[in-house]
Amino acid sequence: MNIRIIKRSDMPKRQEIIIRIAAVLMSIVFAGLILVIFGLNPLKIFATIIKGSLGTEIRIQQTIIRAIPLTITALGIIVAFKMKFWNIGAEGQITMGAFGATWVALNLPETLPMPVMLLLMMIAAMLCGGIWAFIPAMFKAKMGTNETIFTLMMNYIAIKFVTYLQYGPWMDPNAGGFPKIAKFPANAVLPSVFGINIGWIIMLLFVVFVHIFMNYTKKGYEIAVVGESVETARYAGMNISRIIITAMLISGGMCGIVGMIQSSAIEKTLISNIAGGYGFTAIIPAWLSRLNAVSALIVCLAFAMLIQGGTYLQVSLGISSAVSSIVQGTILFFVLGSEFFLQYKVIFGKKSVKAETEVA
Repeated sequence: MNIRIIKRSDMPKRQEIIIRIAAVLMSIVFAGLILVIFGLNPLKIFATIIKGSLGTEIRIQQTIIRAIPLTITALGIIVAFKMKFWNIGAEGQITMGAFGATWVALNLPETLPMPVMLLLMMIAAMLCGGIWAFIPAMFKAKMGTNETIFTLMMNYIAIKFVTYLQYGPWMDPNAGGFPKIAKFPANAVLPSVFGINIGWIIMLLFVVFVHIFMNYTKKGYEIAVVGESVETARYAGMNISRIIITAMLISGGMCGIVGMIQSSAIEKTLISNIAGGYGFTAIIPAWLSRLNAVSALIVCLAFAMLIQGGTYLQVSLGISSAVSSIVQGTILFFVLGSEFFLQYKVIFGKKSVKAETEVA
C-alpha cells in the first residue's frame, strides 16, 4: 500500500474545529491512561488541577498572575514569528527588560510620584528588551546570520550579566553578605486592581494592540508579507532590513515589559531567573494560537491553569508537579500533532498526482 502526504490547499472551518476538538479529547484520554499506569486516579488528578486553578478567588487570581507574563511574551513572539524570524531569545529580553526597570527603580528618588516612576521603568524596560532583540535582528538583516542560535545564546549572556550584578556591583550591602539586589521602593511597585497587579490591564491592552497592528496596519501587513516571501516583499519595494529590525524592536520591547512586571509586581527586585522560563514556554501557545493575538490570550490562560493547578496538585495531594507536566505534555503532543492534519492530507493507495491535487 502506498502512502502519500500532500499539502492541503484549504480546509472547511467546521472540519478544522472537529480535528482540534478530537485532538483535545484524545489527549485527555491518553493522559488519563498514563496516570493510571503510574497508579494514579486520573479523574481525581484532573479535578484537582481545575480546583487548584479556579477553585477559589485567590486561585483564580494566581492563575491570572501566571497568565500575564505568558500572554505578553507570546504576543511579542507572535510579531517575530509572523515574519518567520524565529525569536528564541525572549528569556534574555525579559531579563534585560527587568534590568532596565531595576536601574530606574534603584537610581531615581523615592519621592518621585508613582505614575512617573512606573512610566520611566516601563520605558527603560522596553528599550532594554528592544535593544537585546535589535542586536540579532541587525545581524540577520545585514549579514544573514541564523537568528535561532543567535537569540538563544543571547539568553545566557543576559542571565549571566544579571547574575554578575547580583553577586557584584548591585549586591545589597544591607543583606549581610547574601547575594541579592535591594528591594524596590514603594513608588516602584505596580499597584493592584481587583487583587491582581495591573499587569493584567497591560496584558489586555497588548492583545488589542497586536491584533490591530498585525491585521490593520501597513507595517503589520509588511511583516506578514516578509514572512510569506522575502522575494515578493523585495519585488514590492519593501525595505526588508527595516521591517526585520522594526518587528524585533516591537517583539523585544514587549518581552522587556514582562521583565518590568515580574520585577516590580512579583519579585520587587531583580534576580537572575526573573524570566522564570516564560520566554521558552510562551513559544508553544504562540504557535498553538496560529499567531493570532486573541487566540493566544485564550491558550495562555489554559496554560496558566495547568501551571497553577500543578502547583496546587503538589501541595494538596503530595504529588510531584511533574504529574501536571505529564498532562500538559500529552495535551501538547496531540494538539501540536493535529496541526499536521490541518495542513496536510494523508492519501492511502495509488492515485495519480492530478487526483491527489483535486482531493487536496
